[in-house]
Amino acid sequence: MSETGSAGGLDEIVRIRREKAVKLAELGWPSFPSGVVAEHTAATVRTAPGETPTDPPEGAPRFKVAGRILGMRGMGKASFLDLWDRTGKIQVQIKKDIVGEEVYARVKLLDVGDFLSVSGPRFLTRMGELTLQARELQLAAKSLHPVPDTFFGLADVELRYRQRYLDLIANPDVKKVFQQRSQIVRSLRAFLDGQGYLEVETPMLHGLIGGAAARPFKTHHNTLGEDLFLRIAPELHLKRLVVGGFDRVYEINRNFRNEGVSVRHNPEFTMLEFYQAYATHEDLMQMSEAMIRHAAQEACGTLQIPRGTGDAAITLDFERPFRRVSVRAGLLEKVPGLVLGDRASLMAAAEAKGVHLDPKSPVGKLEMDLFEHLWADDLIQPTFVVDFPVDVSPLARRKDSDPSLTDRFELYIAGMEVANGFSELNDPDDQRSRFVAQVEAKAAGAEEVMDYDEDYCHALEIGMPPTAGEGVGIDRLVMILANQASIRDVILFPQMRKLETSAEPPGER
Repeated sequence: MSETGSAGGLDEIVRIRREKAVKLAELGWPSFPSGVVAEHTAATVRTAPGETPTDPPEGAPRFKVAGRILGMRGMGKASFLDLWDRTGKIQVQIKKDIVGEEVYARVKLLDVGDFLSVSGPRFLTRMGELTLQARELQLAAKSLHPVPDTFFGLADVELRYRQRYLDLIANPDVKKVFQQRSQIVRSLRAFLDGQGYLEVETPMLHGLIGGAAARPFKTHHNTLGEDLFLRIAPELHLKRLVVGGFDRVYEINRNFRNEGVSVRHNPEFTMLEFYQAYATHEDLMQMSEAMIRHAAQEACGTLQIPRGTGDAAITLDFERPFRRVSVRAGLLEKVPGLVLGDRASLMAAAEAKGVHLDPKSPVGKLEMDLFEHLWADDLIQPTFVVDFPVDVSPLARRKDSDPSLTDRFELYIAGMEVANGFSELNDPDDQRSRFVAQVEAKAAGAEEVMDYDEDYCHALEIGMPPTAGEGVGIDRLVMILANQASIRDVILFPQMRKLETSAEPPGER
């Protein structure tokens, strides 16, 4: 059963539903009662031990479930409802000669979308479907607006994101994605807990821009009279904790970056960041492979993960060792004869490949930008990109063998950066010089740079042991493991442009 129509038709549907609500209240079923109890779930009814008769006797065990009605079928003196709770669907049979004429009159006033509590035994219909036979009924909440048809789903993408509650009602597969997301986060947390990490919380309001190169959101604290920034990363606070003696810490955190919206970017996103003393970036690469394999196995039941659909479908292999590609070796592979570290050679190579680079960028950034353009289509299977230029790695430790590079990696899967990690810079003087370079870049017009953080430098002077740290993009990892094409499909409430609607409350109906 479904209700459709124009805006005027919708108003009429709402009017009729409100009239039914009044009638139900007069008959003893208020629209929004308190104290409704669900003692069992639909899954409990399906899986409970014991026989399931075709005609339940009066003394048969009873189950009490509650959920939303998403299907109604009337058959004279009997009605069938599809009742959905968090575990799925259970069919409910309501017979007039069992519940009585008074209760059955109330049932006739129910609508698809209403919440109902049902108590009774289970049985098998002649068609072999497990069904709950209602002996007692109670309205749990009245739905005053029609809900989407669960058979046809909710196809309007804009509406799905803006009114996610409708999306979850109409599209069961969407609900499964977010259940899978929760499972992925639980598996990551369990993995780190098992490695002796301590989960912590750090501030979301920062006085300085730090931890990553990105444009921040600004706010103002009225009492302090200070401008503050929503954090773009928790990195510098977590490393302060390593200085303080927490050798292994992690945080699953919300970050905010004032950037564009795309299928891979949302201004508010979730990161896992973790730091380990007496470890290097090499240790974290090995650990990352194990951790992501664990998450894939737990959430998907396999290490062969499908990606894409139709002719574009591929299989991501998380079982084999992750490939490694060095930035500069990768550039030479794509551009034989390139002179590394030479601005003119890099610009000429970019022009020949049809890649636009900013000639004012530092040489290391030119190398990185060119690499990303040339290797974008080759970073599909899990791949660690290693040996980043120091110009794009202000917090990473320099390589002992080449101070122009850093002990840093990024993990790419399905063409997306999923993780970023490095051996941490713990030399306070080197860190100060990197911060100064960031300040100079900001003065020259760069927007995605960090502020100078003297307190952090002071913390390094207190002493931070050799440490490695990593950030994992939870949203992108879920996109990959749940085979979703857009980041909006794995964030319950993605950022949307505000609609031009009235802020006034509705008048009396």
